[in-house]
Amino acid sequence: MSEVTGGAAGGRAEQLRSSGLRSGWTTGACATAATTAAYTALLTGEFPDPVVITLPKGQQPAFALAGEELTEGQAAMAAVVKDAGDDPDVTHGAVVRATVRLGAPGTGVVFRAGPGVGTVTKAGLPLPVGEPAINPVPRQMMRDTVAAVAARHGGSGDVEIEISIDNGAEIARSTWNPRLGILGGLSVLGTTGIVVPYSCSAWIDSIRRGVDVARAAGRTHVAGCTGSTSERVAVAEYGLPEDALLDMGDFAGAVLKYLRRHPVARLTIAGGFAKLSKLAAGHLDLHSARSQVDKGFLAELARTAGADAELVAAVAGANTGLEAVQLCGAAGIPLGDAVAEAARATALGVLREAPVAVDVICIDRAGTVVGRCAPLANR
Repeated sequence: MSEVTGGAAGGRAEQLRSSGLRSGWTTGACATAATTAAYTALLTGEFPDPVVITLPKGQQPAFALAGEELTEGQAAMAAVVKDAGDDPDVTHGAVVRATVRLGAPGTGVVFRAGPGVGTVTKAGLPLPVGEPAINPVPRQMMRDTVAAVAARHGGSGDVEIEISIDNGAEIARSTWNPRLGILGGLSVLGTTGIVVPYSCSAWIDSIRRGVDVARAAGRTHVAGCTGSTSERVAVAEYGLPEDALLDMGDFAGAVLKYLRRHPVARLTIAGGFAKLSKLAAGHLDLHSARSQVDKGFLAELARTAGADAELVAAVAGANTGLEAVQLCGAAGIPLGDAVAEAARATALGVLREAPVAVDVICIDRAGTVVGRCAPLANR
C-alpha cells in the first residue's frame, strides 16, 4: 500500500487541491452573473460590480463586469469575461453577455440566443429543436437569480434573457457543436458552475492520491465518477463516504491501471451514458477531443439486445448517445445495460488479474440511471 500522510482527506475537492490546478467558471455561471447584474440594473438603475451569485452547491463567487449598458425601463446588458482557470477550455477569455428585457405579465423567463450562442437543430440533445443552446442547469440558475432579484427589488420576474458570446460562432468551429446540430455558436454549459481543470499529468496524480487515501482509510469499495452528477448517484446508491469517491473525469484508464497495482475489493464506475459508451468500445480516455461515441458499436449492441432492423438503423443514425438510449428505451431494449456490461468488460480487461470486482452505472444528464450491471471480477 502506498504511503499517505496522516489525516489526509479524499474526494473531489481534495483531488483538485492536491493537483495544484486552479478551477474556473462555466459559461453557465458567467451567464448567470451577467443576468443578475443586468436585471438588477433594469429594476434599480445601478449595476452591481462585482456581482455575486449562488452556485448549485452553495458557493458564492463574485464576478467583475467587463461591460454594461442600460436603456432605462427597457433593457440592460451586462458582460462577464469567462475565466476557465487552468483548464484548456476553448472558451477561456470569452466575453459572455446577458441582455435582459421586461416581458409581458405572466410570461415568466424566456431565453433567446444572441450572437455567438447556438440554436438546437437536431434531436437527441437535452433541449428541444429550435431552442437556444442554453443547457437545463444554467437555465435554472438564471431563473433562480431572476426570482431572487425580483423579490429584492419589486420586479415581476417576467423577463426575456438574451445570452450572447463574443466571437462565439468562430470559437464553436473548434467544438463538436456543428456536428451535433447546434448551429450559430457555442452552448451555455455547466452543472455545478465550476470548471474542474484537467491537466493530464496533474489530474492523474490526483486520482492516484485518491486511491491511496481510500486504501489508507480501509475502504473496500470506491467509485470512479466522470463528474459531480454521477458522484451524487454513486453516493445515493451505496452511501459511500467522501474518501471513497474518485473524480475520474475522462481518465478511466488512469483509475483502472492504478487499481491494477493497488487494488480494492470493489470498484463502481459511474458516468454519463455517452462517456461510458466510449469505455464500452475500448477507449480509456473519454475526452471528446480524443474519443467519440461510436454509433455503429451502439447499433450492434442494440441488435444483440434484441432490437429489430429498423431500430438498429435508427441507433446507427442517432445524433447523440442520449438519443440512441432514448430510442431503445422507448422500444424496451436495454441498451444502457448492454453498454454497462461492455464497459465492465473493458475495465476487467485492464485490471487483468487484480482482485477487483467491477460494476457500472450509466446515467443521463439529469442523473437518472439508464443502465447498470452487477459487480463481477476476473476469474
